[in-house]
Amino acid sequence: MTTSLTEYFQSALQQLGPQSWWPGETPFEICVGAILTQNTNWTNVEKAIANLKSHELLDPHRLWALPDLELAQLIRPAGYFNIKTKRLKNFLQFLLENYQGDLTQMFAERLEPLREKLLSVKGIGPETADSILLYAAQKPIFVVDTYTKRIFTRHQVISEEADYHEIQDHFMRHLPDDTQTYNEFHALIVNVGKHWCKPKPDCEHCPWRGYLPDLK
Repeated sequence: MTTSLTEYFQSALQQLGPQSWWPGETPFEICVGAILTQNTNWTNVEKAIANLKSHELLDPHRLWALPDLELAQLIRPAGYFNIKTKRLKNFLQFLLENYQGDLTQMFAERLEPLREKLLSVKGIGPETADSILLYAAQKPIFVVDTYTKRIFTRHQVISEEADYHEIQDHFMRHLPDDTQTYNEFHALIVNVGKHWCKPKPDCEHCPWRGYLPDLK
């Protein structure tokens, strides 16, 4: 009998508890963090965010006015700092030109049109766009990452060949259409992926060990 995604979710929530993710004090901080976390770990992003906070730069207008070289040095801990400076500036230009820097105005748009607009911004791919939409805008869309694919291909829930949108569609069809569920489940997946379902997995201690086909 196939384990439902709801069972995975409830089991991890019971064992690991609420994850309180995404860690950010404002929607804008979450947007910045979503861009900075590309190809790095969250500890490095926290250092970059702390630098921006210490200079009181977590504001679209102030960050946009900051010279690129200065911004690059402040976000250096997040890695790929020159590339991420360009991506941040691309997002800021989009936000300022279309919404006068007002995230409330931006988030008032419907999910699908806004998602398409975000994906048109150079440097923002599906995972980053969906992280902004789910965590900052609090819209019901499931975020897929490397952990999601690794865990659920090992559990034979999805195929190795499935792409981002196929995986996302599978989760959204088999879970309640609920922002909080998508938020919490993705955070739990990240927790399991970081601590147990690594490239060399620790299946014996994993919260989902009982759901592995080979261990049933």
